[in-house]
Amino acid sequence: MEPLPEISDFEVLSCLGYGARSTIYAVCENRTGQVYALKRVIRRSAEDDRFLEQASQEYQISSQFDHPALRKSHRLIKKRKLLTTVELHLLMDLVDGTSLDSERPANLRDLLSIACQVARGLGAMHKLGYVHADIKPNNILVNPDGHCKIIDFGQSCTIGTVKSRIQGTPDYIAPEQVALGPLTPATDVFNFGATFYWCVTDRHVPTVIPKRRQGLAAVSSRELVSPHEINPRIPVSFSKLILECIENRPSDRPASMDEVISRLELVLSLSSTLRLDDTLGLGGASPAATGNKDDTVT
Repeated sequence: MEPLPEISDFEVLSCLGYGARSTIYAVCENRTGQVYALKRVIRRSAEDDRFLEQASQEYQISSQFDHPALRKSHRLIKKRKLLTTVELHLLMDLVDGTSLDSERPANLRDLLSIACQVARGLGAMHKLGYVHADIKPNNILVNPDGHCKIIDFGQSCTIGTVKSRIQGTPDYIAPEQVALGPLTPATDVFNFGATFYWCVTDRHVPTVIPKRRQGLAAVSSRELVSPHEINPRIPVSFSKLILECIENRPSDRPASMDEVISRLELVLSLSSTLRLDDTLGLGGASPAATGNKDDTVT
C-alpha cells in the first residue's frame, strides 16, 4: 500500500480510489475541521492538461448542485508554478457509500428505489442544463440506508455539446457518444438503461464499442435479450422500460427522466401484486463485468 501523501492545509485520512489521472482521498481541513473527498490531479506533462480541464469543468457544474442524489463540489484549489497549473484539488462531499458495481441490493424493491433516486438526480442535472454522460454502476454510491449519490462529473457537459473525441465507458456508452453527435438528456437515459440492464441480468448491453474493442457495430435487437427473459423475477413493465431506454435512436427512448421516474414509480406502486421483496437471484459483481474506471474512454 502506497503511503498517504502530504497535502498542504489538509490531513489526509485515507485513499478512496483512483480515476483518470486522479486520486481521491478522504481529508480533514486543518483550519475548519471539515471533512471532504479531495480529488487530486497532478500535471506531469502537457498530455495531462485535458484532465485538469475536466476537473475544472466538473467543479463548474457540480458546484451548482443542490440535490440529495448528486455529489456537490465545494472548492477548487489550483497550485501553480511559473503561471502553469501543476496540481489541482477538487473538494467534494465525502460520501459514506459503496458503489453499485461492488454491491447490488438484494431485492427488487431496493433496486427500484435506487433507480428512482438516480433518475431524479439526472433529471435535476438536466433542468440545470447539463448531462452526466458517464452513468454506470461504479458512478453510483449507495449508503447503508439505501440513499444514493451520483458521482464523477468529469465527462459532464452542457446539453447539446458535441465532443471532439469519444468519451464514455464501453458496455454503457450510447451510440451518439461514439458517433460524436450532440449529447442530450437522452444520452443519460441510454447510460441509465444500460446500467440497470446489467443490474438485473448480470449481462451487458452490446454497445457500439464492446469493452474488448472488437470493432464497431450497431446494437442489434436480435442480440439483446429482454431482462425478464434472463431473470424471470423482473416485472415485464420494468424490463420494457429498460429496453426502451437503450434504443439506438435517441428519439425512440423515453422523452425525459420525468417519464422514466413516472414509470418506475408505477412499478413500485404495484407492490401488492409484484413480489418486489424477493431476492434478485443474481451473483456478485466482478471487476471484469462492471466497466471499471480503467475501461473508460477519455
